[in-house]
Amino acid sequence: MVVAPTLRTVVRRLPLKLGVLAGQDALDRPVRWVAVSELEDPTPFLEGGELVLTTGMRLDAGNAGPYVDRLVGKGVTGLGFGIGLGHEVIPAELVDAAARAGLPLIEVPRETPFVAISKLVSDLIAAEQYDEISRAFAAQGRLTRAALRPEGARAVIDRLARELGGWAVLLDEAGDVRHAAGTDRVDIDALRPELERLRKPAGGGVPASLALSTPREHVIVQPLGARRIRGFFAVGLDRPFTPVTHTVVNAARSLLTLALEHGREHLAAERQICSAVLHLLLAGQVEAGRETLRRLGDEFPDGPLVVLAVDGEQEEVLEAAGGEFAAFAEDRVVVVVPAERAEDMAALLQEHGPVGVGAPVGLGDLRTGLDQADRALASARRCSERVMRFADLAGQGLLSLLDPEVAAAFSAALLAPLREYGSRADLLESLRAYLECNGHWDAAAQRLGVHRHTLRYRMRRVADLLGRDLDDPAARAELWVALAVAR
Repeated sequence: MVVAPTLRTVVRRLPLKLGVLAGQDALDRPVRWVAVSELEDPTPFLEGGELVLTTGMRLDAGNAGPYVDRLVGKGVTGLGFGIGLGHEVIPAELVDAAARAGLPLIEVPRETPFVAISKLVSDLIAAEQYDEISRAFAAQGRLTRAALRPEGARAVIDRLARELGGWAVLLDEAGDVRHAAGTDRVDIDALRPELERLRKPAGGGVPASLALSTPREHVIVQPLGARRIRGFFAVGLDRPFTPVTHTVVNAARSLLTLALEHGREHLAAERQICSAVLHLLLAGQVEAGRETLRRLGDEFPDGPLVVLAVDGEQEEVLEAAGGEFAAFAEDRVVVVVPAERAEDMAALLQEHGPVGVGAPVGLGDLRTGLDQADRALASARRCSERVMRFADLAGQGLLSLLDPEVAAAFSAALLAPLREYGSRADLLESLRAYLECNGHWDAAAQRLGVHRHTLRYRMRRVADLLGRDLDDPAARAELWVALAVAR
């Protein structure tokens, strides 16, 4: 709302030669418009805040008091009485009534036309409007300069709080505070229902801003984002928002949206480059990968590195990785960190999905580190673990490194001839005992409770059915894996 000129400002304009006969203590009331009326009751045509001008054609000693009471009840700013036409002087009864009511009563000489007063008030209001617009443009300029600073959106929030003399807060998509200015504490819990209303506007469509008002505070909440909501910001004042402050808030919203969208586009480009760097490193082109990363203003640290493979919402994982090297890689996100930070990063990323952690490797051995992380991630997925480390995985034996489906198919195919050999299911258990006893006939026969010659006969049958030499260590290894998987 435009700040209207005060009645004192109007009275002090010398060319008008106005005099104040009553209500001198109320001259700082704003004059929102000028209304000329000779009606005995003009209030049906008033809104409040006007300077009413009259020559008193219908006023006399008997109705002066009720006339003033009606004007005061309507909330007019003051009464201007033109003398020299219907009255040579202002009736004393009117002066007394205005004084009792505290209503400013202005004497308007005959040589001052009412239209001059109306024109003056109109010019003053126009000047105030121009000043308000100028202040809004200046504020928008300062907000724009703030948006160009390295802090981006945070600088806009700081500037907005100073421009409006209130508080401002930037929220992420989940409604958590990213930055606040002008206040030490924001009651986010009170805002959350409004954020939900912005996420799901009634009737669908593009969500608009929301305004909240209490006797002590006025708050505007607006969503941020061009195509979908990427965050929110809220502004609070201890007074109602004016059209100009609304303009400033809307300008801030545009700048914040632009900063967020531009930041995301820049981040997406960086992530694509990181993916390209990862491919170079995995292909053994270490120096090319290093140089590409340097062009982003970053580089790999010296010392051993650990690769983490993470299964989760890729955008969330990449954001959680922060300043560490992270890249999209097929169905997971690959994060490379110094070995000393691997455990802390795994604990952070597990909130977004299962994590596989490789063993420490050099930059030139990143392929090995990723293979380890992928194997650990596969095990984490199977076992419903949040974090699986390759070092722990290796300690569980060779079988933990195998894909379950592939291993089961291999076992079934290799051992099928023994299962299909009539009713002699004891061939499988005999082979198992033979391998577990490392080919010692007496120990294996004793474990089975049969004569060693019986066991020799069975092993010859196994060799014939499988077409394999049981004295060959490689054949023994394959058969042991198949039996272990079958178990």
